Amino acid sequence: MAQTNKDANKQRRTLSRDEKAARVKAAQERAAREKAAQERRARFKKAFTIVVCVILALALCIPAVALSFIGS
Repeated sequence: MAQTNKDANKQRRTLSRDEKAARVKAAQERAAREKAAQERRARFKKAFTIVVCVILALALCIPAVALSFIGS
């Protein structure tokens, strides 16, 4: 007895327990990698902000101190 197209597709879509477990595990690994990448980006952004603030503070303080020594 020939299978209809719908029955053939249904059998093709059916996954074994191992295949489902593999897909779930792969999805969890992708999520973990994405979370780690987001944390890395956030940490880099914080460090970059601190470095920029320090550079701006030095850029404002050094000339002011130099002018006060030259002026006195």
